Amino acid sequence: METRPDPASSPMPTSASQDRREAVRRRAQQIYEQSGRIAGRDLENWVQAEREIAQQSATRKAIVVRVKGIPLVGEYAPADAQGYTPGEFAAGDTVSLRFAGDKMFLKRHNGTELETKLNPGGK
Repeated sequence: METRPDPASSPMPTSASQDRREAVRRRAQQIYEQSGRIAGRDLENWVQAEREIAQQSATRKAIVVRVKGIPLVGEYAPADAQGYTPGEFAAGDTVSLRFAGDKMFLKRHNGTELETKLNPGGK
């Protein structure tokens, strides 16, 4: 399957900030519930959630491609990406893809594949 990277795939800073805040809010709520719903620990839960989300962001990256106009988000861990660096695929490049379960594989210019995990939420 051939497709092109989406040049408009980077969210606006406002959207990214809102998405991050919502992710932190959801995680803080989970921490609250998992720790027995102890009142008065809102700030501690929030700080822990921010730390966890920041760590996730540092270790996971994503690439967005459009297939028949539909954006697909593939997440990958840079440490496992065999030297792939963001920008290796430029907007407008044709990219060969294959899918296996929840994985999307992008054929790189050097012939290797970048393995990603599809993110159905796209965030």
